[in-house]
Amino acid sequence: MRLLLSPRWMVWHVLTLGAMVACTWLAVWQWGRAGSAMGSALNVGYGLQWPLFAVFFGVMWWRFLSMEIADLKAAGAAGPGGTAGTPDRAPSAAEAPVAGSGTPVAGTVRSAAPATAPASEPASEPAAASASTSTAGPAVPAPPAGPSPFTSRPADAAPPRSTDPQLRAYNEELARLAARHREESTP
Repeated sequence: MRLLLSPRWMVWHVLTLGAMVACTWLAVWQWGRAGSAMGSALNVGYGLQWPLFAVFFGVMWWRFLSMEIADLKAAGAAGPGGTAGTPDRAPSAAEAPVAGSGTPVAGTVRSAAPATAPASEPASEPAAASASTSTAGPAVPAPPAGPSPFTSRPADAAPPRSTDPQLRAYNEELARLAARHREESTP
């Protein structure tokens, strides 16, 4: 009950009810238009469509509410500090595994460094025990595959030359037309 009265869910209740009322009003309006002299089968179709949208808003509200309740029950079943169950949603940033904790982090690549000490140096017993329980070293972000398409290209970077003769001829023709246009537009 406390969940239903939380500020966040109060906003969702109001938005859902507002959307359902608006869809109902639009359905009644379309049915009125369908019965008028200017009405058509299109208005009948819209009159049937708007109630479906209202039902959709209600179903999605119920689905989100039941998912939230299931998450709260799973957290309650786990108890403080326990991990009895996992919710059906992706973990938030606060719940995501931390790099270097032995748990793989999405978008990262494991370091190539060995997890144990070199063979020439004898490993101390605590270090050897921690190395045997850890699966690998800290996670290292994967390097980009190439230049990012979201950054500007350096001024001195030239596009790669094409080996296709038709494409090369087309590009040369475009360059010739651009040069001619510059000559004609300059006073």
